[in-house]
Amino acid sequence: MQSSASTSTSAATNAQPAKKVSMFSQPIAVWAVVFASIIAFMGLGLVDPILPAIAKKLHASSSDVTLLFTSYNAVMAIAMLITGVVSSRLGMKWTLLTGIIVIAVFSALGGMSNSIWSLVWLRGGWGLGNAMFVATALAAIVSMSKTGVGKSIILFEVAVGLGISVGPLLGGELGSVSWRGPFFGVACLMVLAFILILVLMPSRAKLMASLPASAAKKKKASLADPFRALRFRALRTFGIAAMLYNFGFFTLLVYAALVLGHLGLDEHQLGLVFLGWGLMLAFTSVFTAPVLQKRFGTLPSMVVQLLLFAATLFVMAYWTTDKTVIIIMVIVAGAFLGNNNTLITTAVMNAAPVERPTASAAYSFLRFIGGAIAPYLAGKLAEWFNPHMPFVVGGAFVVIAALYLLVNTKHLKHVDDVESAH
Repeated sequence: MQSSASTSTSAATNAQPAKKVSMFSQPIAVWAVVFASIIAFMGLGLVDPILPAIAKKLHASSSDVTLLFTSYNAVMAIAMLITGVVSSRLGMKWTLLTGIIVIAVFSALGGMSNSIWSLVWLRGGWGLGNAMFVATALAAIVSMSKTGVGKSIILFEVAVGLGISVGPLLGGELGSVSWRGPFFGVACLMVLAFILILVLMPSRAKLMASLPASAAKKKKASLADPFRALRFRALRTFGIAAMLYNFGFFTLLVYAALVLGHLGLDEHQLGLVFLGWGLMLAFTSVFTAPVLQKRFGTLPSMVVQLLLFAATLFVMAYWTTDKTVIIIMVIVAGAFLGNNNTLITTAVMNAAPVERPTASAAYSFLRFIGGAIAPYLAGKLAEWFNPHMPFVVGGAFVVIAALYLLVNTKHLKHVDDVESAH
């Protein structure tokens, strides 16, 4: 009887569920990359509040100023295809450090620029550095994390959200002194990011030793890997959907800032508006996206968030000259964007049986094509038609993205099964 009882007790003990590990229980190397990512993403938000000031000081049109994002995203899209090759040869640490150096150099040169066209080209160089950093940072966090893919991606989205939130506020403060201030601010922040990664992230040898044998023996990446990855329909579908959705995202980020500038907001006020947007994005990325994914599934949640985001763009299209409505809609849209960013990033990591850095590179190549076209198109649509048209077209692209996901539902259902297995 005692033996039987002992066996039962043992079985009951073994049957107990494993202790849940907090998303914040991470090695110090992960935190180094997270903090550096916050600083890197501050660079994007820093520039947003000064777009109207750049147009005024450099005598540029609205569509000329949008090229600062077009060149940045176009170079990022192309560079994403080589990040895997670079990372597999330099190692994650030195790829991150190289990206940081490139960002610092080109942002500092941008601060010294005296023409819109030189600034456009320098922003392209900034995009090259950002591509090397962003693609590698996500892969580094996922690789070094002890809490699984889903929680690692949420942690990365926290960094994105915090960086985007604080960036506009700092950019508004620096931009109120001079439009050059945010560019020099990014360069200084990148020096801090460089020190964090250099000191806290382990060397390539130590990192490889800490990884499982299967991960440590991976073959070197090739330039063809992202294109091979796009043969998988699920990954290709998410990439195309993100490309379409980015038409709405960058219409909001770039064109809405120009509209609010024309409606009388100065750099400081624009910084506060996009601070609110970024805080909403950060909050939903962490707290509501995982709940939506667990309760309703990734795909249904994404479709609903996209349609809600499209609705905010259509509201802005109707009330384009109403400053209060535009401000409220920009901040509200942050909630839908935060949810969607976490949902789609998690889905991409589980979409195809390829290495996660390769999946990230292939997906990012497609999505940043949309990010390259959208800002310039928005500026031109306003010139060709009227100030309302960019929001209409941006919203329409987001609706098409949602419909495209629905049409391909049967090819995407497996992403939830993969995530629950982690």
